[in-house]
Amino acid sequence: MINVLIADDQDLVRLGLRTLLANEDDLTCVGEAADGLATVAMASRTKPDIVLMDIRMPGIDGLEATRRITTNSNLANTRIIVLTTFEHDQYVFDALRNGASGFLLKDTTPAELLRAIRTVADGGALMSPSVTRTLLREFVTLRPSTKTPHPQLNALTEREREAMVLAAEGLSNDEIGTRLRISTATARTHVSRAMVKLSARDRAQLVVFAYQSGLIE
Repeated sequence: MINVLIADDQDLVRLGLRTLLANEDDLTCVGEAADGLATVAMASRTKPDIVLMDIRMPGIDGLEATRRITTNSNLANTRIIVLTTFEHDQYVFDALRNGASGFLLKDTTPAELLRAIRTVADGGALMSPSVTRTLLREFVTLRPSTKTPHPQLNALTEREREAMVLAAEGLSNDEIGTRLRISTATARTHVSRAMVKLSARDRAQLVVFAYQSGLIE
């Protein structure tokens, strides 16, 4: 069973998400919160597998709530999916940088949301690499041009760094393998090792680190 915490300040949104989860045999809503502080407190109590996080909430916003949850060692297994209105929220890149496992638009279909929850709970990437790349590139343009290399970047082997760059460019493990002329399994291993060395919670954060480190322009 995948335990999900819903964080949104709109009653109708919470109701819709709760109803959606209730119709799935493998998903359950363990709680709801209408503001950031309540979200952090409830996450600490319920230790959900997934938090569906709104950005704009009273108290502390979803960005700060995300930071507090992802830096809490007792919530190491909790993953955050940011639900946002793309045209207006310019903070999604910060959410990913602070540890969110990815994001979806609020107008996503129910089927896509359910698939994302299951994928992230299983340790996978939230979205296809190409979609992740497109959205991250959009938000990177909103940030200052100054790059800050990850402090553990030099710990990567040449192959791990190459795999990281290709992942950040939107390539799947299959495509990385083809580009580097290695097997898909080996490509997956290089990406996974890069994640471990850089303490990336998931592939989405690895992509963020690549942009921050100046590996992708």
